[in-house]
Amino acid sequence: MQVTETLNEGLKRGYAITVTAAELDEKVNEKLVEAQPEVEMKGFRKGKVPMALLKKQFGQRLIGEAMQEAVDGAMNKHFEDSGDRPALQPDVKMTNDEWKEGDDVNVEMSYEALPEIPEVDFSGVELEKLVVKAEEEAVTEALTNLADTAKEFEAREDGAAAEDGDQVVIDFVGRIDGEAFEGGAGDDYPLTLGSNSFIPGFEEQLIGAKAGEEKDVTVSFPEEYGAEHLAGKEAVFSCTVKEVKAPKAAEINDELATKFGADDLDALKAQITERLEAEYAGAARAVMKRALLDKLDTLVSFDLPPSLVEAEAKQIAHQLWHEENPEVEGHDHPEIETTDEHNALAERRVRLGLLLAELGQKAEVEVTDAEMTQAIMAQARQYPGQERQFFEFIQQNAQMQQQLRAPLFEDKVVDHIIEQAKVTEKEISKDDLQKAVEALDEE
Repeated sequence: MQVTETLNEGLKRGYAITVTAAELDEKVNEKLVEAQPEVEMKGFRKGKVPMALLKKQFGQRLIGEAMQEAVDGAMNKHFEDSGDRPALQPDVKMTNDEWKEGDDVNVEMSYEALPEIPEVDFSGVELEKLVVKAEEEAVTEALTNLADTAKEFEAREDGAAAEDGDQVVIDFVGRIDGEAFEGGAGDDYPLTLGSNSFIPGFEEQLIGAKAGEEKDVTVSFPEEYGAEHLAGKEAVFSCTVKEVKAPKAAEINDELATKFGADDLDALKAQITERLEAEYAGAARAVMKRALLDKLDTLVSFDLPPSLVEAEAKQIAHQLWHEENPEVEGHDHPEIETTDEHNALAERRVRLGLLLAELGQKAEVEVTDAEMTQAIMAQARQYPGQERQFFEFIQQNAQMQQQLRAPLFEDKVVDHIIEQAKVTEKEISKDDLQKAVEALDEE
């Protein structure tokens, strides 16, 4: 078997592979010898069929298999000997199209090699870790919001008109063209005005209503309403207002704390403080991670496989186009041209992706099964009632597993780098952290 280099320009590689007819014949014979003990044929005992007869009977169908194995073996040996790692699946094609049994097999293989990644000393990398303490004002605001979710409603005085934010208890029947429709009626329904839980325009028409009053509410179902037989149609709801209640916020005390699983108010405040500071820490880490990636982007330089950059640029252009054209859900649209901006962003992503992958491999960074399970469960929570089906879907889909594993791996590599860098803490306000986070989206 011969492997001859035909191209070596930058990261592009080309090789001519020749599998001689004798080598191919030998491989076919090996397969026949391996299969001989199990072959049964009329007139011969099991395992006693002559090789010549076996070759005549099965040799032709084994040639393709032997050819594939020979080429694969040559490729694997080449990568093992050269140390090359292809950026994408190598392009392999047979060049002697009129091949016949007894001819050598000539194959061309071309690929782009992954570049050599230079060693990087991170001890000189300086990073700033933003620290935000949960101020009393933020804790109080969170407590107030909790109290609002735990609010109750008290009956207003007789004859009081319902105000925005009040709760009205109503019986209602909806009709379209005078005919009641399924799902359009309810009794003793507690509706909070301003909650936008009913069809747009419904709640506003009940402002000013009083207990004991009957009122017709006329609304139109949205064009995109879930039930097709109702979408876009005008309906009249006959409503009977049975009660009008004013909201009463829960008091911020130990009793409120117990409603949210805390022993007392101090314990609830401590929980809120911890949660807020965890949120701040997560946002601050995103800011520091971006700063680190910016430094890495200028710290190292190496050739990039053009095919990877091109594929990434196309994906970026495609994603941005759909963000600008959200009404187009499918992909049956004209081809989207990449711009210099797309290409520059693609180069950055490919460079950082290759660098982080190399650093992670050298540091033996691994994503554990427990970390993967946690990530899958976090995604599954987005599909209430279908968590089990989602979990099973991910387990059977290698591509989806990789999509979940990639960001976990990247974050662990980033943490590994941060441990080696010079990190100084800087305490700032929540507002300044918010500005720093907003700046990430603007870049």
